[in-house]
This record gives sequence, C-alpha cells and structure tokens, in this order.
Amino acid sequence: MRGILEKYGTAIAGLALVGFFAIAAPNFAAPNNLLNIAKETSFLAIIAIGFTLALVTAELDLSVADVASLAAVVTGAMVHTGQPVVVAIAAGLGVGLLCGLANGIAVTRLRVPSLIATLGMAAMARGFAFMLTDGVSYVGRWPTAFTDLARAKPFGIPALVLWMLGIVLVAYFLIKWTRTGARMTATGEAGESARLAGINIRAMKSIGLALSGACAGIAAVLLTSSLSSAAPNMAGDYFLYAIAAVLLGMTMFNPGHANIVGTLVAALILKVLGNGLVLMGAPYYVQDIVLGFIMIASVAVSSAVLKKAAFKF
Repeated sequence: MRGILEKYGTAIAGLALVGFFAIAAPNFAAPNNLLNIAKETSFLAIIAIGFTLALVTAELDLSVADVASLAAVVTGAMVHTGQPVVVAIAAGLGVGLLCGLANGIAVTRLRVPSLIATLGMAAMARGFAFMLTDGVSYVGRWPTAFTDLARAKPFGIPALVLWMLGIVLVAYFLIKWTRTGARMTATGEAGESARLAGINIRAMKSIGLALSGACAGIAAVLLTSSLSSAAPNMAGDYFLYAIAAVLLGMTMFNPGHANIVGTLVAALILKVLGNGLVLMGAPYYVQDIVLGFIMIASVAVSSAVLKKAAFKF
C-alpha cells in the first residue's frame, strides 16, 4: 500500500482536487471551463516537457520561458509583416532550437554550469524580444492557416490538446524506447558510469538542452497562433509553473526522477488548482503562495524517496 501511495499518491490527490472544485467552485465542471483548463495545460505541458528532457540528462534549462517569448515575437513579426505561414512557423521553431543548441554548447563545450548558462540565455532572449518589438505587441487579423494551428478542433478535440499529446507521446517514446533515450537517462542518473561505458555524455546533454529549446519554440508558435498576438513577455508566467510541474511530476510514477507522464499530470494538476482558486474568489497572490509551497514540498518528497531507496540498497 505504501508503495502505491509513493507512486500514485500525487495523482490521486489531483483527482481529489478535481472532485473538490467540482463541488465547491461555481462553474468549475462547466464544459467551457474544462476546455479552457485543457488549453492552458497544453501550453504549460509542452514547455515543461522540454524542461524535463533537459533534466533527464541532469541539466537545468531556466531559459525556457524567455526563449518561448523570443520565438513568439519572431513568429508574430513574420506573420504580421505578411510572410508565408510556413516560413513564420519555421522561424519560431528555429529560434527555439538554436537557443537550445547554444545552451548545449555553453554547457558541454565552454563548461559553463547549466544554471548560469541558461540564466544568461534567458536574459539575452528577453533583451532581444524587447529589442525586436520595442516593447510593443504584434496584434492583428492573421491568416486562418496560422490561427487554425491552435484554434482548430479536428474530431471535436482542440488542436492544442492534440499537439500536446503528440509531443508527450514522442518524448515518452524517446526516453523509454530508444537507445538515445536510454543514454540520456544513464547520463543523468550515473554520469561517470555512463562515460566509462562509452556514452558520449556531451552529446546527450546537448540533445536534452536542444530538445528543451525546441519545445519552447513549439509552445511559442502555438501560443501566438492561439492568441493572434505576440508580446516580448508573453510566456514569462510559464517559467515558475514549468519548474513546478517538473518538480511535482517527480513525486509520482517514478518518484525522485524526472519523467514525462509525471510532468504531464503535474501540469494538469497545477492548472486545475489555479483555475479552481480563481473561481472560488481567492486573491491572485494565493496562487503564488501555493505554487511556492508545491515546489518546496515536491523537492522534499523526492529527496526523501531517493534517500529511502539508497538506504534500502
């Protein structure tokens, strides 16, 4: 029973939270509200999945939100000035990927700790985003071919949710079923042993950081498509939430370790919590207080699980 609670306790608590808000919060269970939660979860989950892929290799990417904002601005500028939709999408994705690759070079070649390298990238991305826009937003009636990326509903399911599920499946398959994923995991969990086994640790860390940047680019394109606007700080609010989602995800399914499914469920829990608090009339600052508590508690739980596992071994 204790093992079940260790693996699934957080997910069970999330289900209980949904039940609580369905009863206590007005209109929480309304279809439109649930749809809104699903959409908000999609953006957060995509960014957090990228963070997870970097963390699997034992590296941090604290630039995800600012890189997403920069990619959104570049995408928005291209669409706003009448460039082909395909070119605009490629530009946004390219910005995210290039930033991720730059992080990888800084960490693996220049030997800059990922905490410092990605914070530096965050500052540069933020600066470039404001420089390109002069601090204003791109807003307008944009081509349907672009806005449908996020707003379409194939088979009655929001496209955002389908994009998110597709990315989750690809990331899960990569980590669980490919040789590269196994090497990334080995790099993160036992770096020296992985090196002695012939694994190119630098390459694995670079891949993790590059994928994190790519996910930020994907989220940026979808966010811009959904809102038909682009602003230099439009993804800033996702920074702490992405970190919280990854940390909370580490308390379930594979406790103490970054994992794709845990991150997805955690992102949903966080958005359910935020939405429910708003509907119950809680002041905005309550969300920040709860978010901070969740981050600290998640790390404490993960540390306790790892210490317990080490003691058993």
